[in-house]
Amino acid sequence: MNIELKTVPQHQVAYIYQIGSYDKIPECLGALIEWIAQKGLQVKDPVYGLYYNSPLEVAPEELEWEVGAGFEGELDTEISEDEDGREVQLQTISEHQVVSTVFKGPYGEASSVYVDLYQYTAQNDLKIVGPVKEIYLNNPQDPSESLTEVQFPVI
Repeated sequence: MNIELKTVPQHQVAYIYQIGSYDKIPECLGALIEWIAQKGLQVKDPVYGLYYNSPLEVAPEELEWEVGAGFEGELDTEISEDEDGREVQLQTISEHQVVSTVFKGPYGEASSVYVDLYQYTAQNDLKIVGPVKEIYLNNPQDPSESLTEVQFPVI
């Protein structure tokens, strides 16, 4: 496994924040991509999931997460709603450093590399300063061919 420290440039994202089961992720991602298209914007980066807590720590109905995507274009509002009333928010993400690796396999198993990233940060005197981000790099027919970049923001 290749783990690297890299700089993520400043970028803007649209995202939907949720509390509840991860089962809602595919629906929310679809709704977000549709919302971006309806606004006449172009998805710039692969879609992502940001996970604020863990199913090992809380019940499924207490999971906090968001799904989002970078985009190109301008909007005059920071918050609006999709057709189902979900809040779509906009944010500019500042340039920052992350510890990163790419996992190959079903999306639901990407957390298997978290321990390796934790160890890397400890061995390199880095401090994790935010939630884990999973960037979904492709959407193959065969789940074993899925590629997920896992990032921990660090200082």
